[in-house]
Amino acid sequence: MARTHPILPFLAAMAGICTFSMMDAMMKGAAIAAGVYSALLLRCTFGTLLMLPVWLLSGARWPAHAVLQVHLLRSAVVAGMALTFFWGLVRLPMAEAIALSFIAPLIALYLAAVLLGEIIRTEAVIASLLGLGGVVIIVAARLGGEAMNQQSVWGIAAILGSAVLYAWNLVLQRQQAQIAAPQEIALFQNLLVALILGLAAPWLLHWPAASALRDIALAAALAGTSLLLLSWAYARAEAQALVPVEYTGFVWAALFGWLKFGEPVGLATLAGALLIVIGSWIAARGPNEFTAL
Repeated sequence: MARTHPILPFLAAMAGICTFSMMDAMMKGAAIAAGVYSALLLRCTFGTLLMLPVWLLSGARWPAHAVLQVHLLRSAVVAGMALTFFWGLVRLPMAEAIALSFIAPLIALYLAAVLLGEIIRTEAVIASLLGLGGVVIIVAARLGGEAMNQQSVWGIAAILGSAVLYAWNLVLQRQQAQIAAPQEIALFQNLLVALILGLAAPWLLHWPAASALRDIALAAALAGTSLLLLSWAYARAEAQALVPVEYTGFVWAALFGWLKFGEPVGLATLAGALLIVIGSWIAARGPNEFTAL
């Protein structure tokens, strides 16, 4: 099998996290305008339409039954994860929501050991603890600097609940990437999540205004791009090696939250981001073997 340069999976994962953070910004605006359910259902529907020609051009082979089961399981997890995440995101600043969600990669490290049989290396633990330390600094500064209200409490609870599902999603992502091509993963995740959410459409779907619809369509394109990048990366690196890269999402969330919603970024944010970057760098320097599938 062809070899892949060790840094490429990390670069692909970082690019995937960046595009996913851009998608979060688009979805936050759309969810505020149209509601979380409608924005998410339409994003997955648009995503299916965007990814269908990509899948067809790549060969369009229908997945085996066992592979389809993995697609369905991850899609069910993603549906619950996305609903709770975006519900919390509209009630919290982007950077704070992403920071809270970073408990997920730490959980995923140990889920990968239990479910995938991966050995947890010292480098991965140190990297994750550094990243988590950065998150603690940021959250403490944000929560200590502003009054807590009922909406923010429920938002935090929703993000933490989503984080648990996200940890499971990260492990499933690794399993899925080993048995299916990125184009297939991107198509079937959008399609199956749309079908799952669509069961409630007669009661919950509200058609959004043109501006929100534009943001949802852009979010769908960004989400599809991110899925392709992350699926490619996770097919070539262990979950525990790439999980700390998830922490770079905070940097992007802080940037896009400031650009789109005017959410400020303080010194504590910068200090926490520095720890996050250091943690990702340590993980990237670990003794990993990458093989192109």
